Parts: sequence; C-alpha cells; structure tokens
Amino acid sequence: MNGPHGVGMGRLAERGGRVMRLRGLVRKEFLQIIRDPSSIAIAFLMPVVLLLIFGYGVSLDAEHVPIAVVVDQPSGETAEFTGHLERSRYFEPVAFLHMAEADRAMRERRVSAIVRLRSDFARRRRAGGAPIQVIVNGVDANTGRLVMGYLEGVWLKWLERRAREEGQPIDLAVSVQERVWFNSALESRYFLVPGLIAIIMTLIGALLTAMVMAREWERGTMEALLATPVAISEILLGKLIPYFLLGTGGMGLSAAMAVWLFDVPLRGSLGVLFAASTLFLLAALGMGLLISIVARNQFVAAQTAIIVTYLPAFILSGFLFDIRSMPAVIQLLTHAIPARYFVAILQTVFLAGDVPSILWPNGLGLLVMATLFLGLSRLKSRKRLE
Repeated sequence: MNGPHGVGMGRLAERGGRVMRLRGLVRKEFLQIIRDPSSIAIAFLMPVVLLLIFGYGVSLDAEHVPIAVVVDQPSGETAEFTGHLERSRYFEPVAFLHMAEADRAMRERRVSAIVRLRSDFARRRRAGGAPIQVIVNGVDANTGRLVMGYLEGVWLKWLERRAREEGQPIDLAVSVQERVWFNSALESRYFLVPGLIAIIMTLIGALLTAMVMAREWERGTMEALLATPVAISEILLGKLIPYFLLGTGGMGLSAAMAVWLFDVPLRGSLGVLFAASTLFLLAALGMGLLISIVARNQFVAAQTAIIVTYLPAFILSGFLFDIRSMPAVIQLLTHAIPARYFVAILQTVFLAGDVPSILWPNGLGLLVMATLFLGLSRLKSRKRLE
C-alpha cells in the first residue's frame, strides 16, 4: 500500500512497535528490580534511615547547655534568678563556689558558659547597673551566640517580672515585641527536615540510576540490547521510568515522615509539592544516568554519584549554610546544584505556603537542570560498543 492510507498505517505500526518495545524494557527493568531488591532498599529504606538519623541527630538548637553559676553572696533575689535558669529548657546550671573552679570547668569544656552574680547584685539591679557577669566559650561561635541570646532573654524576663512585683516601670532602652513568622516555635527541625528531604533524594535519585547502565556493561547484557531493533532513546526511557516511580514513592514516604513523624507543617499544596518533586527527580535521575553512561563500572559510578551529587548538595544548597553569606564565586557555583532550587521550594511549601515569587524561579531552575542532564545523557549514549 503506497498511498497516504498506507503511510498512515505504517506510522501507526511503527508507533505501536515503539510502545511494545518500551513496555518490554520497562517490564525487564522491573523484573531486575524484583530479583535484585537493592534498588527498593535505596528508594524506601534509605530515606527512612537517613531521615531518622539526620532528623533526630542534626539540630541547630542549643538546649540543656551546661553553664556554671557562681553566686558571690546568696540572697532571695539571686536564688530567684538562678531558679529562672534552672527552669529554662535551654540550660543545665551547675553551682560553683568560686570563679577559679568555674573557670577550670569551662577550660575543661564541662560547661559552656559562666554566669557570675556579684555580691552587690540587688543594689546594682535597682540602680540599673550590671549585677551579673557572663563569660561564654567561643570555640563554637554559633553555640556561643545562642547561649548569649538565651541568657539575655532569661535576664530580661526576670527583670520584667521583678518590676511588676515591685510596681515599678522597667527602664529598658529598647522594648522588643517579638513576632516570628512561619516557624513560631523556633524549632530548627521544621527548617532542617524539608532541606533533608532534598539532600536525601539527591543521593537516592542519583544512586538509583548511577549503576543501571554500568551494570548492563559489566554483565555483558548491553551488547545484547544494542543488537536488537530497540532505539537508544527507548533504552534510556526503559531505564528511567521504573526508577522514577521508585523515586516518587521514596519522595512520598519522606514527605509523610516529615509531616506525621517530625510534625513539620505542610502549608502549601500537594500539587505544587508533587510538581516540584517530579522536576527534581528527573534532574537527579538524569545526573545518575549520565554518571552511569560515562563510568561503565558500578563501583566507580556509585562513588562518583556520592561525591558529585550528595556532597555539593549538602554544602552548597542552602540546607545548612546561607548561600547569601558565601563568596560571590561560590554563590554563582550553587546555581549548578539542582538541590539548591529544591531546598528553597520545599522550605517554602512546608513552612510558608505557595509563594509564586519563590516557586516559579526555582521551578524553572529545576526544569533547566532536568533538561540539561537528560539531554547530556542522550548525547553521550550511542548504539555502538566503543
């Protein structure tokens, strides 16, 4: 049949053949996953383990900090103030009789700060002076700043309470009325867990596909695939589709753990979360697939995936370190890290809601990254042995 009808029928048959071949490749990959369940463990077990470790082990909060308390002359007021310290969840006060003992304890890192109440504590307080001395261990600058802030907060609250009891106005240079948005509890877990999901899914997405093509080359099955009528694009799709579904399941499990286990609020829409996760998984799978095509060795591919994807995502995504505080050259480099865009989206969707000015630019960044890595994977793939 040489007419238009025959051409149309030929195109339909060719399209049907592509669908059948792709279905066979996807089925083959799923059977491989069932026979070697390491991919299932990577997609579902690894997120659970890593989220539990990082979610409970990593914290930017300073709680139950041991501090030395030295009271030169005990009184009712000093006892009341030290009682405030004992009732605070941020501190574990340890009483010392002399400054020398407290100084030695801090040098030995048994305490992180020293609070000294002077002998004229009451008189200085009424005169508006400084009746307390605070010495903070500055080896860990972040913890030192937190301890200073917590001590200032305890001191101001105690002053306000004493002023109310004495019926006198408190004379403060600045009156602060706090209002915290998006994370009113000031729990670092709410900030960290969404970022952790991005870091974990970067590793998982890359690992899922990093060893796929390399495994075919090592086992000698790639030669058999190349000898068939299957196109290289069909081989790549047959690899991507099963692992995309696995990665989507792992992502859903991670989000469920964030909401129901770590009590992180989800203020945005599930649709936006799913769309952003889809773009990010495509970028992560594309990175893994590109590594697998270039490496042709499972061990090398796995090590490369960890070094090239996980470490940059952990350090340069804004998960722990504020990108705006980095040098200009490093800030520019972060634009090549897909996790940077996904961390910003996740933290916004979970804590603030659907904010278009955040979602659109970062979503576009993920789309560019996914297109780039999948495109490079296609360009590096050739239907020949060399």
